[in-house]
Amino acid sequence: MSSHLNWMIIRNNNAFLVKKRNIKKPFSKEPNNVTNLNAYRYNGLIHKKAIGVVENPNRKGFTVVYKKAKATNKPVKNLIRRQFKAGARRSLHKVKRLIRANNYRTDLAKATLRRASAILRSQRPIKAKKPKAAAAK
Repeated sequence: MSSHLNWMIIRNNNAFLVKKRNIKKPFSKEPNNVTNLNAYRYNGLIHKKAIGVVENPNRKGFTVVYKKAKATNKPVKNLIRRQFKAGARRSLHKVKRLIRANNYRTDLAKATLRRASAILRSQRPIKAKKPKAAAAK
């Protein structure tokens, strides 16, 4: 089936939708959705090419997960995982190069880099705040 037909079927009702009151556009928790918005462009279920970023289990770096377009009917070979642990700037540069060199969903490049950057930012150690000195009277 085409991605447009799949989108028409699942856009209002699927297991990954998060609907709340007073939110105009519902969120989505499906894998390979970089922005977590319920939109045709970002949906990771319906496209032959989809890209996602997840945190490594040991909290060191992140993993980029993307679909192989030719293996849509082979679930085991469908997803490719690449780990990035080499530091923030180098890893983000490698992700950008991965997307551009393979001509792989360049419309999602900025969102992918933002997600990876947010994951790396969350892994930084929290700095201890200095206690405030009592005000002199």
